[in-house]
Amino acid sequence: MERYARVMHLPGRWPNPWSRWWATRRSRALDIALALGMAVGDGLLGWFAYQEFWLPRPVTTAGNVVLALALVARRRHPVALAVITTAVSTAMGSGGFSFLVVLYSLGAYASPRGLVITIAAAGYLLGLLIPGATAPRDVSALANASFGLGFTALPVVLGLYMGARKQLLASLQERAARLEREQHLLAERARAEERTRIAREMHDVVANRVSVIVVHAGALKAVAARDPRRAAETAAVIGDMGRQALEELRQVIGVLRQGEEALPQSSPAVSDIRGLVDQSGAAGLRVELDVTGEERPMPAAVGRTVYRLVQEALTNVHKHAGDADTCVRLDLLPEAVEVEVRNQAPAAPARHNLPSGGNGLVGLRERVTALGGAFEAGPTGDGGYRLHARVPLPAS
Repeated sequence: MERYARVMHLPGRWPNPWSRWWATRRSRALDIALALGMAVGDGLLGWFAYQEFWLPRPVTTAGNVVLALALVARRRHPVALAVITTAVSTAMGSGGFSFLVVLYSLGAYASPRGLVITIAAAGYLLGLLIPGATAPRDVSALANASFGLGFTALPVVLGLYMGARKQLLASLQERAARLEREQHLLAERARAEERTRIAREMHDVVANRVSVIVVHAGALKAVAARDPRRAAETAAVIGDMGRQALEELRQVIGVLRQGEEALPQSSPAVSDIRGLVDQSGAAGLRVELDVTGEERPMPAAVGRTVYRLVQEALTNVHKHAGDADTCVRLDLLPEAVEVEVRNQAPAAPARHNLPSGGNGLVGLRERVTALGGAFEAGPTGDGGYRLHARVPLPAS
């Protein structure tokens, strides 16, 4: 059985032959029970009725039973069932209660509505033109027409109402499922963005600070024996940078727990960037800072982004260019802040063997793009490297 189930692409079970006729077991049981009940009722009605039908009573009774049993197809073939039932009932001159179920099923399961109304109207007119043996003879034509209209219209209208209701419920369920899928996708996107933000913040805090600490540690090792005074100064710098890294890490953890409001309200200023440049110079990097424009407080988001741009660029110089000559330029424009960090080609490979995964530049691009700015970074023609970013200031 498992082998045949794999052939049918249904793991572990046989295919259901009734799935094309009924969506659920409940609907299948209902239709079969309804067909059997109507077959018994219409059979008794045809056999014991006092009217004389156009065909022999056994034939009429058998026809009623067959038409009632055909109700099992009322969901899948409502139009064909309605046409056949109308034609056979007219030919026999009789009809049973199953005809009401046929009309209801026509309204509930057939489409479009124009076809439903056309078939129902045709059956109504056919009943007026060729009245069956069960039609009353002692009433007026208007009464017959009114009775026939109610007999035909009520089940069709009820079926149309139930069909529209089922379609509405199905559309609401589909909309709810779609909204659930969209919420799931939004939640996944939010989690992905949060992971990206955590990775960016952790890289900015840990990777940059630790990289400069490693550089200072290498310098400390080189001068520890011959210059104790400078070694002590370098050790003090390492301690200060370690404390700064811990403070920034505490801020990142606060953001993760409490949101952006946990960030300090003060924005990094040009003086903080000068401090970054001085730290790199103390680590042995030949770097200079060139500031043009009027120094003024920057918005918090812009200040943090500019600070991270310079920090990451100088860290990359330490990693990849060693002690190459480096220039940091800040253009404080009225509408934006432009940052450029350019280093010359290194005279010798970097000595520190610091690992690099390329995540820093990705994080910088994300920061700048989020503020509506432009970012570019790449090698220069003379063997150096250039990072340039333009961070717009928000309109006042």
